[in-house]
Amino acid sequence: MNSLDTEETAVDHRCPTSTIKRVKLLETDNHALIRVGMTTLFSPNNTPQKQNSRETDWLLLMRVAEYAKRHQHLLILSLILLIPLSLSGAVQPILIGQAISLIRQEPTTYPFLQKMSLSDGLNVLAGVLLLTILVRFLLQSIQGYWVQKVGQQITTDIRNDLFDHVTSLAVRFFDRTPVGRLITRLTSDVDALGDVFSTGAIGIISDLFSILVIAILMFTLQWKLALILVLMMVPVTALIIYFQQQYRQANYKSRDELSDLNSQLQENMVGIGVVQLFRRERFNAELFRATNLQYIKAVDQTIFYDSAVSATLEWIALIAIAVVLWFGGKQVVESQLSFGTLSAFILYAQRLFDPLRQFAEKFTAIQAGFTAVERINNILNEPIEIRDLDQITANLSTLDPGAQNWVQTGEIRFENVWFAYKDDEYVIKNLNLTIRPGEKVALVGPTGAGKSSIIRLLCRLYEPSKGRILVDGIDIRELRQVELRRHIGVILQDGFLFAGDVKSNITLGESYSFEQIQQAAEKTNVAQFIEQLPQGYDTELRERGTNLSSGQKQLLAFARAAIRNPQILVLDEATANLDVGTEALIQDALERMLQGRTAIIIAHRLSTIRNVDRILVLKRGQLIESGSHEELLQHNGLYASLYNLQMLKVQDNN
Repeated sequence: MNSLDTEETAVDHRCPTSTIKRVKLLETDNHALIRVGMTTLFSPNNTPQKQNSRETDWLLLMRVAEYAKRHQHLLILSLILLIPLSLSGAVQPILIGQAISLIRQEPTTYPFLQKMSLSDGLNVLAGVLLLTILVRFLLQSIQGYWVQKVGQQITTDIRNDLFDHVTSLAVRFFDRTPVGRLITRLTSDVDALGDVFSTGAIGIISDLFSILVIAILMFTLQWKLALILVLMMVPVTALIIYFQQQYRQANYKSRDELSDLNSQLQENMVGIGVVQLFRRERFNAELFRATNLQYIKAVDQTIFYDSAVSATLEWIALIAIAVVLWFGGKQVVESQLSFGTLSAFILYAQRLFDPLRQFAEKFTAIQAGFTAVERINNILNEPIEIRDLDQITANLSTLDPGAQNWVQTGEIRFENVWFAYKDDEYVIKNLNLTIRPGEKVALVGPTGAGKSSIIRLLCRLYEPSKGRILVDGIDIRELRQVELRRHIGVILQDGFLFAGDVKSNITLGESYSFEQIQQAAEKTNVAQFIEQLPQGYDTELRERGTNLSSGQKQLLAFARAAIRNPQILVLDEATANLDVGTEALIQDALERMLQGRTAIIIAHRLSTIRNVDRILVLKRGQLIESGSHEELLQHNGLYASLYNLQMLKVQDNN
């Protein structure tokens, strides 16, 4: 990006309202349906906006439930297992109580046990107890595996959808969003969301079901003690809800701080050269420590509220057991309750609060998951500003027949184009120009004149605020983005390379044969450089091509454009990083590449564009001069001033 971009990063993400107006410029009647479709989609009342207030937990849960439905069979099977799991756990205190009653020969012993000898009765109870333990162990293992599997599958689905959505968003979104924040969304936030299913949601349902089964069995044994224990759960539940609300707020803040931490870390890693050259290591380390301290403070808050829940439940569980011992003991003394039943209730007092304790722990994971859902939801709710018309109408027959049978001649026309990165701060103002097929045009002007913005509009990385852009007489919004960009080759000043071999960085995932790759390299005079690499075309490049020089990366960018044989070629300071010898080779290759193609060239060195067909001079987003090199010098305007200044500098340097 040029210097213009650094001043225009804080931009609005709403779709331009002028999208409605610009579609009206379409002249033929068969565009009526398209106009209606685009108006409906892009009208301000229908554009999804960034959430200003957090959605309710229910709405967030419904958003995640859409992913759970894809794996509903495993979820249903996991829920079915809750019945035998809960029953096998709930009957164990009864079996132990019956064993105690049998030993004490109490009348509450089941009749079939009274007919047996003491040893036989204890053996039966021990066998049934062992069976419940084995059943519970087996079913818990199966259910745990299924739940973890569903959680991982949901995590994968969400991460894939989030990545697809993010890569479909307009460049405007990335202008205002730090990369570190997006990485946090795609990694830790998605993992937290996966925990909602793998350790949280099914577990909470299981705990609630266990509490219900235990409560029912307690009331069948002795309703007074059961009522005491159930009533004690009311204040406990209220405390849990309060602490979990506080935990939710603290967790949201901690994740925001983590995003800031990741953003700062990513910024320092990418800009490590500048950091070291300007001796900013200590200063940046202090900034990082300050951000890290804020993150730790936020995490400490979540730990406090999480611990508060556990401590509260621990104390309440002990109090519940004490109350059961006190009240139940009085009834045993008064012969109103058997000792075996009291023993069962003591176990129930513990088991009733165990699911509640587990519920609280899982609820913490759920709250962290809801926080992650909110943050992920904010990204998924970001509108895809730049869409193809067939995505809007969902009916290819409504497209202009001319757009479906596009004959590429290379004519470009800007009609009354206005564009602003921020509302009403236009960097392109009422631009009208036509570039004829096969014409070589140079864009010239001071920094901030709008040269690179014109290229981005042509490639449809941004949408015009007003007006329209036509290629071969067709509005570029009627062309599919992939089709438009396939026929526009862009070579930027800084060629970005991906981790991978040289071949893959030329083809960029498209299916070209090795012969085509070699031909493209030879056509652009970069084959010799590639063959000098250790493994030639199979040489592995590190991230961002750090094992190549800036000039070598730029050479690969030329081969990348040549292999696609575009009808329109755009050069944005494409030879700025090349030495004199290499630039001479590239200029020779360019002369061959530009034959029969429409070309737009942005160059600050005016001596390199003297032979173009026409030079367009821009100032503050407006076209103020147009003509050949000689015509503009005779006009003695802005171009002549810029040219004379550069020539003066060259003479001074010599």
